[in-house]
Amino acid sequence: MSGEQDAPAAAGSAFQNPAVLSALQQKLGSLVGRDSGYLASLPEDVKRRLNALKVLQDKQSVIEAEFREEVLALEKKFLLKYQPLYDKRAAFVAGDAEPTAEEYTREADSEEDGDEPSAEPKDAAVADSGVKGIPEFWLTAFKNQPQISDLITEKDEEALKSLKDIKMHYLEDNPGFKLEFYFGENEFFTDSVLTKTYFLENSEEAAYGDVMYDHAEGSEIHWKEGKDLSVIVEVKKQRHKGTNKVRTVKKTVPAETFFQFFSPPKAPEDVDDADDEELDDLDQKLEHDYEIGEIIKEKIIARAVDWFTGKALEYEDDEYDDEEMEMGWGADEDEDDDDDEDDSGAEEEDGPGAPKAVASTEKPPECKQQ
Repeated sequence: MSGEQDAPAAAGSAFQNPAVLSALQQKLGSLVGRDSGYLASLPEDVKRRLNALKVLQDKQSVIEAEFREEVLALEKKFLLKYQPLYDKRAAFVAGDAEPTAEEYTREADSEEDGDEPSAEPKDAAVADSGVKGIPEFWLTAFKNQPQISDLITEKDEEALKSLKDIKMHYLEDNPGFKLEFYFGENEFFTDSVLTKTYFLENSEEAAYGDVMYDHAEGSEIHWKEGKDLSVIVEVKKQRHKGTNKVRTVKKTVPAETFFQFFSPPKAPEDVDDADDEELDDLDQKLEHDYEIGEIIKEKIIARAVDWFTGKALEYEDDEYDDEEMEMGWGADEDEDDDDDEDDSGAEEEDGPGAPKAVASTEKPPECKQQ
């Protein structure tokens, strides 16, 4: 009986032994991601400590949620400050207003853009080119953004040339947001505004109570006769076997287009009937759809002029380079270069087996500015 009573005490003293703790930590590390029964086998006093950590984590999650709420409130506050600038940008792009000398002159042009400062006086007269605003501004910005550019077809370009402005609004009763695309008169559809709304939700099940994607809704596009970019009309001729008469059959099939963005993917009515492959495909489509919305919200709207000029691509490249450095990429390439140099020294220059110098035909990436 005394042996049974001494068992918990013995277990407790064992867990105070650094060697035992080290062995258990190594064991736990080797079993990460697997239900090994290790947690269930822990002594009760250790389980209580684990529960205490979970309580602390729950309290941190509450603070995390409060943090996100305040960040969202701050974003809404500063969007109101940005909006007058965005409105003026839209006026300049559409040609509804002309910038004054103070508005078109930057103090740091040469430093930021790498161009020579203009020698032209601020108040110098400029000949009227007859061009209104900045043609194809948003189309060019889209084409310079890799993920969005992949969605745009040649036919889409003609429709997107009439895109005059893009606005973003936060939803009042939801942590999501709404994108508004303003179009001028065009030959493809009658709508002057197309919208895409992303609804999010606060998930209690997700780690730290993260905001999760719920669903998206896009506005219906009212296409003009014969101008629907979302479908292709296939025309086939069929001959009747009995009468030998020929009839023409038209069939519409979905077409790849940027404007599919306004018809977001939807989950099947009965998820239980869908197989794993279909659900995985749906998850990828939903993730990609939300990614495009975030790119437009966070990148295109915020730095539209830099995407138009292509300067934003430098930010993207710098960001990617930073990620490479953090991941340790590039080290192997340097080592390979060193190996190549060592190998090349083993033979005479241009000797047998030495690679010949070849003129590079590669060109630096070009911006898709029109």
